Amino acid sequence: MKASKENYHLYNNKLRNYASENRNSGTKAEACLWKYALSKKKTGYTFKRQRPVLQYIADFMCQDLKLIIEVDGSSHDSLEMYINDQKREQQLINAGFVVLRFTNEEVLTSMDWVKKEISNKIREIELQQ
Repeated sequence: MKASKENYHLYNNKLRNYASENRNSGTKAEACLWKYALSKKKTGYTFKRQRPVLQYIADFMCQDLKLIIEVDGSSHDSLEMYINDQKREQQLINAGFVVLRFTNEEVLTSMDWVKKEISNKIREIELQQ
């Protein structure tokens, strides 16, 4: 099934409470990305934090663009997590989303580059719409 306005972009109500807990206990990298890169003034689009979609919680999602941005901490360094991340990403892509991934370190030390990558991806998606 593809994400659309009609199906609330595959919103998973069963994960709502867990997503709310995540919003209240986000990482420093997530807070920095939210504050410095993802405001509507900076992107022209509304992003939602900790958005339940399919059986996952996306760190950030722009419904209009069907863009999901993930910020990965050191827990994603293991082979097992890498495999899980790849499966998750493929399911999101199959549902019609575009997925961008950044590490905590990239967000915290290279914010200008991260913002440029996000801007480039937004332009690319706009051209395809």
